[in-house]
Amino acid sequence: MHLVIISGSVFGTADLVADEAQALCQAAGLQVRRLRPLELDALLALAPEALLVCCSTTGMGELPDSLAPLFHTMRDRFPLFTGVPFGVIALGDSAYGDTFCQGGEQMRELLLELQGREAQPMLRLDASETVTPDTDAEPWVQAFITALRG
Repeated sequence: MHLVIISGSVFGTADLVADEAQALCQAAGLQVRRLRPLELDALLALAPEALLVCCSTTGMGELPDSLAPLFHTMRDRFPLFTGVPFGVIALGDSAYGDTFCQGGEQMRELLLELQGREAQPMLRLDASETVTPDTDAEPWVQAFITALRG
């Protein structure tokens, strides 16, 4: 299976989680590509069979600057990902209350609108509770791999 990983980060933590997820997925035998640059045409050219988004939240529940242009282009051009399985790892801080992990939630909602199929419920990693989000995500990533194979 050809998995494309998209990451959007402010301080690099979501990218670190994406790096760990990539290593785990490759070790499980998946063909993995990171989307670089974060452009819709580059994503479509990769023709993903599955998607994984690792996304932090900034400000008042916004997407990181690195990911926002891709999000807006996807929303405007509306490319369908009908039936493509996806997962989202959202990073945030519960101290921000209602906006906790909203960057990831925005990506999740968009992929559902684009007719993607959520393979694994979104993982929310709380900066107030963990200092090792990359290792904390491992069980979820393993379950995501299993769901992709299911």
